[in-house]
Formats: sequence, structure tokens, C-alpha cells
Amino acid sequence: MTPAPAVAAAPGAADIVAASAASGGTAISVADLMVRFEGAAGGVTALDRVGFDVPEGGLVTMLGPSGCGKSTLLRAVADLVPIGGGKIRVFGRTPEQARLARDFAFVFQDATLLPWRSALDNVRLPLEVGRRDGDLDQYAEPEELLALVGLRGREDALPHELSGGMRQRVAIARALVCRPRVLLMDEPFGALDELTRDKLNEELLRIWRETGTTIMFVTHSVPEAAFLGEKCLVLSAQPGRVREYVDIGFPSPRALGMRDTLEFVQVTAHLRGLIEEAQ
Repeated sequence: MTPAPAVAAAPGAADIVAASAASGGTAISVADLMVRFEGAAGGVTALDRVGFDVPEGGLVTMLGPSGCGKSTLLRAVADLVPIGGGKIRVFGRTPEQARLARDFAFVFQDATLLPWRSALDNVRLPLEVGRRDGDLDQYAEPEELLALVGLRGREDALPHELSGGMRQRVAIARALVCRPRVLLMDEPFGALDELTRDKLNEELLRIWRETGTTIMFVTHSVPEAAFLGEKCLVLSAQPGRVREYVDIGFPSPRALGMRDTLEFVQVTAHLRGLIEEAQ
């Protein structure tokens, strides 16, 4: 299998979100990572000797069998779970230092919007509860972000007045309001119908190209992982280890029609084979 050569994404919209366009640097570095959980019934090693790098401005997807530690890995990068060994660096900082500097933002499968706040007020929330040190111009304008995610005109809508896809767009805008250098996404489109999911896949790629934000994206969908990712990290289970770090290599910009090509089918077949071997 010979993937098509990669084409660099065009920069833009630096005035909306701080660009981290690919410059040959490393955004996230993980080396010999071990995460272990202790419980009454004994300990469980969730991740063991995991190592990989995410390039600055890159988009890396993650696949693996259920229980392989994909979400745990994201949470370790975000300083939400303690690590038992190894090292994580986010732009050279420890996860704790990166969290305090608000270098990253998290988008979960559920949009977790406050139901009594409008779309615009939900996007504003991080500015109210935890400003990082510095000038106000470090923050993006919530109105501009709602326009960026395609919700211009819905600023005053309450969450129950929005579709599931629209709520996830609000969640993405909220995550971008502090101009994070890294966006961590844990199956953000997993609960959506196929048509909405496809649309948001295209929208995410557009937002990524316009902002230059580094993205790590967990999914259970092989086509989604291949369509979105420049690289795909495939984990094996029990404990989670790197099965293969696959260079997807499709050119950018990408369109949904590429899923019908022989090259795309070959890539997804390779990824599925890795997952089957990893179980």
C-alpha cells in the first residue's frame, strides 16, 4: 500500500484562533508512558510503554479495540489522570504546566452545554471561569467562533433548540475560545447520525486548516480515522500499547468522495487489519 503524498494545509484565520501551523516542530511527545489504575480487586495497567510524537499543527486520529486506553491517553495528555511512568511533554511542558497555561482544550462525545445559557453564552463560559494570564487579545471573539463553526444567526438559541450536530459545533467553538494550541477530541461525533457526522468531519478539517490548531482525535470509526488523520495511532488492548503509527498521507483539502477511491479502501483495510490483530 502506497499512500498518496501529503500536501501541506493552507494557513488562515490566525486572527480567530492562535495558529500553530506545522513548522517541523513537535507539539506532543509521549515516551514510555505507563498508566495504571488501582482498585479493590487489584490493579489494571491501562497503558504500557506507549510512545509517539504529534507534529505541531498536525491532526492525529486514534483507533483501537474497546478498552485499549484511547480515552485514558487523551486524559493523561490533559493532566486529568496521573501517569505511573514515562514522560509526556506538550510544547516542552509537563501536562500540568500545559494545563495551567491553557495550552489545550477538550471536546467530549457529549457537548455538555449548560441548558439555561444561549449558544453564545456557552461559548463565553471559559472566559468567565478561568482566564489565563495575559492580555484580552489572547482570546478569540465568541461571535466569530460561532460564525467559524457555521452557526452565525443562532447565537441566542438555547441548547434544546439546536440539533445534536449544532450542539457539538457550539462545544468546538467553546473549546477554541481560549485559542488553545492543542485540541483533544474524544469521540465528539460518535453519537451523531451518519450524514451529520460526515458534515462535521468536513467542517472539522476546514476549521483545522483555518486555525492551524494541533488536534488529537479519538474515534471508533475506521473511515473517520482515515478521512481526518494525517497520521493514525492504532493501539492494542490489555494493556494499551502502540500497534502501529500509520502515516495516512492523503493530500489536503479532502472531500468525502475520496472514500470511494481504491486508495482509501486500501488504507481502511490496513487499519481494520491492525485492529483485528490488536484485540
